[in-house]
Amino acid sequence: MTLKRTVLITGCSDHGLGAALALAFHKAGWRVFASARNMAKLKQVETAGIEILQLDVTSDESIANSVSAVKELTGGSLDALVNNAGAAYNMPLMDIDIEKARALFDLNTFSVITMTRAFLPLLMKSTSGAMVINNTSISSLSVFPFAAVYGASKAAATSFTEALRLELAPFGIKLINLMTGSVKSGIWDNAPTPTLPPTSLYNIAKDVIEKAIGGGEIADGADPIMWAEQVVRDLEKRSPPHWIWRGRFTLQMRVICLLPIGFLDSTIRNLSGLTVLEQRIKEQGGVGNRDGSEADSSDRKNQ
Repeated sequence: MTLKRTVLITGCSDHGLGAALALAFHKAGWRVFASARNMAKLKQVETAGIEILQLDVTSDESIANSVSAVKELTGGSLDALVNNAGAAYNMPLMDIDIEKARALFDLNTFSVITMTRAFLPLLMKSTSGAMVINNTSISSLSVFPFAAVYGASKAAATSFTEALRLELAPFGIKLINLMTGSVKSGIWDNAPTPTLPPTSLYNIAKDVIEKAIGGGEIADGADPIMWAEQVVRDLEKRSPPHWIWRGRFTLQMRVICLLPIGFLDSTIRNLSGLTVLEQRIKEQGGVGNRDGSEADSSDRKNQ
């Protein structure tokens, strides 16, 4: 009897991308270990008959416990690790909460290293060719205004993945960057409420800027089940690509990366509300005649 290939996936909370990947791997015949920090949010995968684990990728103790659990369940090996757990955080860089930003990097970026390092001994025991797949997002390639913390955390994860691809190749470990485009998920459900602080420079256009910051997911993002099944098919190829592009707007992003820096600035300013901000600053006599206080926005609304 041929043993099923094994895969551990992080961030598998109900109706998220991790859950979709778990279901797709399960459908393709893999033995799946779906994990999340909160076990109560693993109902979707548990109902499908998938094995579940409690795992907080920012906790060394939790990671160590999951390694022990997987080692016992598989006899000491693992064929694939999918680092999918992540979160979002949007805010103008001049207004970010530094501690929230650091926490985001711990989750989105450094967990790639800690998880890969922890599971490396099990991956090296794989007899079918071990893979580490990092869900790094097309946001790692071109940052939208007010989304720099998220984009930078994903860009760092992309760089980590590329370095690991070379560093671990001699040990038979394949690293893959999963460049996910727009896909419907629940990533924005737990994101901080985008409220500008009273001292923000952007309060003169508070209504427009907060709307842009809180835009969240694009309504016409790709279906997560279809996205996940495409990703699994890509991973099951004899020689999977180093970068897998799946989700909406991935083709557009590949084109944008070829354009000169600043080529799309006008379009981006319009989409992000920066054009309205510039207009309101001019209406008030220019930058030197305002202090960025909450009163600017309140006065305008009362006019």
